Amino acid sequence: MPSADPSPHLLPDGSWAAPTATGPVQAVLTLPGSKSLTNRYLILAALAQDPSRLRAPLRSRDTLLMAAALRVLGCEIIEAPDDPRDWLLTPGALRGGGTIDVGLAGNVMRFVPPVAALADGPVAFTGDEHAAQRPMAPVLGALRALGVDIEDQGRGGLPFTVVGRGSVRGGEVTLDASASSQFVSGLLLSAPRFEAGLTIRHEGAALPSLPHIEMTVETLRDAGALVDDSAAHVWRVEPSEINALDVAVEPDLSNAAQFLAAALVTGGRVRITGWPQFTTQGGDALRDILDSMGADIHLDRDGLTASGTGAIHGIDLDLHDSSELTPVVAALCTLADGPSIIRGVAHIRGHETDRLAALARELGRVGADVEETADGLRIRPRPLHGARFHTYADHRMVMAGALLALKVRGIEVENVATVAKTLPTFVALWDDMLGQSGQRR
Repeated sequence: MPSADPSPHLLPDGSWAAPTATGPVQAVLTLPGSKSLTNRYLILAALAQDPSRLRAPLRSRDTLLMAAALRVLGCEIIEAPDDPRDWLLTPGALRGGGTIDVGLAGNVMRFVPPVAALADGPVAFTGDEHAAQRPMAPVLGALRALGVDIEDQGRGGLPFTVVGRGSVRGGEVTLDASASSQFVSGLLLSAPRFEAGLTIRHEGAALPSLPHIEMTVETLRDAGALVDDSAAHVWRVEPSEINALDVAVEPDLSNAAQFLAAALVTGGRVRITGWPQFTTQGGDALRDILDSMGADIHLDRDGLTASGTGAIHGIDLDLHDSSELTPVVAALCTLADGPSIIRGVAHIRGHETDRLAALARELGRVGADVEETADGLRIRPRPLHGARFHTYADHRMVMAGALLALKVRGIEVENVATVAKTLPTFVALWDDMLGQSGQRR
């Protein structure tokens, strides 16, 4: 795997003079593990009865924040002596008295409070400045309904303190998870340890990112939990022990988006090794999305290959279930042969930034005609030009800017280091993709 050494295209202010392709890219890449799976496995391992092993987990800002949070609560997490790529996790008695920094990580701020409710004392939660603007009220309200004391001075968000008493009775709870599927996933992951288990009912607008809840259910079942998800928008988890894990973490398919899209932008060919034949990751939707936009997609036992056909087609696409792909898909749409509509992603206004507003502003800055709609974007391609591409501390905005730069000279991507949230080696991988194509600058 390429190293995380600084790119020669980094500017003194931390921006990145993103490279422009001089011809078709031809590359084979191996991506780090899935953030979503790594963080779910970490939670379950911390709640398990015996030590676990995570093989090749993602090491990024979000997963390191999760590991640090679980250490505060009493879990030991170390590198495996026989293979430092792996993590060994030994659960301990959940303890209060500490402070957890969630950074800007939705997984940490929404998955860890139910774990903290099982601790033997108060646990304080704090985070980055923008983290206080991310929706939290549904999960805090659900914990209160289950008898957990939450101190937040009425904010419904960060900072707050979970006053653990060593156990949670459990039972039934109803919440509106239309702002984030993580509200459901966070409660589900701890539910086997609740004395009466937990039944969750969603009441509200359409649930976003359902594949992420399916991923949570699958990881729970892998750890021996009994989960009934047979009724729409209702999940029942029985009280049970959580088994130790010994799992290999799949590559992060959402992080493949900009690399595979590079094949369309340049008329080239990019292969991502280790693409699973079956997965609950929402990023698997890339196969159909890129196919509909003009790519030739081939999946075999060794990986997924995208080949550019010389054309990029406009689309009318609902990304409700895989909304994390929106920034890269939107960037690709600005290079298409006709207008595009992206629908079903109103909830991404509450992500690391208001992604719809940010995309409209920054894609417009480089010349595209982009209109925000109630639940998405309307994009009309126009001639593009170089500009400074602002990223708003959002890793997906970095990836969108990099993709545009392959075709458009003079794009400087602001604060490229923010991509470390999920893919610390992004710039090195990007340079490697171009290097394999004989395009080192």
